[in-house]
Amino acid sequence: MKRVVVTGSAGLIGRMLMDAWRDGDRYEAVGLARSEGDYTDVLADTTDLDALVEAFTRADAVVHLAGSSEVSSIWDDVLQNNIIGLRNVFEAAKMAGVKRVVFSSSNHAVGTFETANQPDIWDINDGRQIDHTSRSYWTACTASPKPMAKQWCYYVDHHGLEIICLRIGGCMGTENDTYPALLWDVERDNEPRIREKRMRVRAVWLSNRDCVHLIERSIEAEVSWALVYGISDNPRKLWDIEHAREVLGYQPQDAAPRELFPGVE
Repeated sequence: MKRVVVTGSAGLIGRMLMDAWRDGDRYEAVGLARSEGDYTDVLADTTDLDALVEAFTRADAVVHLAGSSEVSSIWDDVLQNNIIGLRNVFEAAKMAGVKRVVFSSSNHAVGTFETANQPDIWDINDGRQIDHTSRSYWTACTASPKPMAKQWCYYVDHHGLEIICLRIGGCMGTENDTYPALLWDVERDNEPRIREKRMRVRAVWLSNRDCVHLIERSIEAEVSWALVYGISDNPRKLWDIEHAREVLGYQPQDAAPRELFPGVE
């Protein structure tokens, strides 16, 4: 089995991976987080380079999910957790001899385009789509601003790391009130702004199953680097997944509902 260290293992997607891998025979999953708990095998912070090097030793791959993910994150947290932390992950992977790093970027890297064009851009008939060639925008909330993008290119070009940058879509826990099974409950049909909420989820949703599959393909694909978006096979795709299909072999199994209301798209 490949030994895979998952940073941010106590977070939403980290827990998904640990649950999927711990009882299987595919990966030896090692959870790294800065708080103790059921999903933490290594207690460490990504700002601690030495601790990361020790944790990454003998690992075949690192899935880096740790960081400040909230749009409202303050600059000091983004600096420490998303910029310094990411640099340390790459540096520790190089020092420990890890072959591949899969890291979670953010769809907010191009979030300004969506914000400026909502809600029309979520419409089922809107053909606009964001892909791996789209321009990134600097915002304090993004987990992958330009300096960080330059970092990962540096480690690919000069140190031979294989790096997959994932811009993960709307992945959420099954208990979240925007999870499709809950959001499309008929009892919510008259909720304020429910149409817009369903339109956006229909355009950006990534199911838990598809998220795990996307990350597994990122570990296994025979490609030295890639930047891809990840959503399910939704009827409206704000973000492109054809590139993920092509370079990673991503094959999503799920999709958000097509109809916003019974008989209404």
